[in-house]
Amino acid sequence: MKPRVCILDYGSGNVRSVSNSLSRMGVEWSISNQTRDIETATHLILPGVGAFGSAMRKIREQLPIGLIEKKVSEDQLPLLGICVGMQVLADVGHEFGSHSGLGWIPGEVNKIDSKGKLLPHIGWNEIDHQTQCPLLDGIDTKTDFYFVHSFAFRLLDMTLVKATVEYGTHFTAVVQKDNLFGVQFHPEKSQLAGMKVFENFLSYNHE
Repeated sequence: MKPRVCILDYGSGNVRSVSNSLSRMGVEWSISNQTRDIETATHLILPGVGAFGSAMRKIREQLPIGLIEKKVSEDQLPLLGICVGMQVLADVGHEFGSHSGLGWIPGEVNKIDSKGKLLPHIGWNEIDHQTQCPLLDGIDTKTDFYFVHSFAFRLLDMTLVKATVEYGTHFTAVVQKDNLFGVQFHPEKSQLAGMKVFENFLSYNHE
């Protein structure tokens, strides 16, 4: 079946760059928060830029969270969270206070201990992946991706961390829990390597 991607629309600033990447791949996509588009999608992408708390506020206001959770947990629809879209999968985020996340992957989001390096962490950095993950198939370890963030996802179950990145300290770059995926970097800004991540995600079949 040809992929039909719904880029979940809650006002995130990077939806257009994500859709542009999918267009270059010839993939059918929509930017939507409408039930019909989510129901008919084969894959969901949850983009994200900005602060954890404001992203969660918009998500609660503009997305049918119950439907999305059903599609992901019961129907096993693949979902990819990007940057803050990955972070909000956590239980809680500690950015400008503490804010509840979606709680779909246990853990919390904290400020990076950059050991004196400037924050935010901006630019190209290599990820290190030693654990098998469909999202990283065909991607060499130590491949560079583009990052823009000051906070990172600390998981309770470290077996769900599929790749890390180092900026002062090591922290999560890629997570996977069954059909739930998350990347801290921006694949839509990561050129060929980012396109390969999208390709791998769209090839993923939980069956």
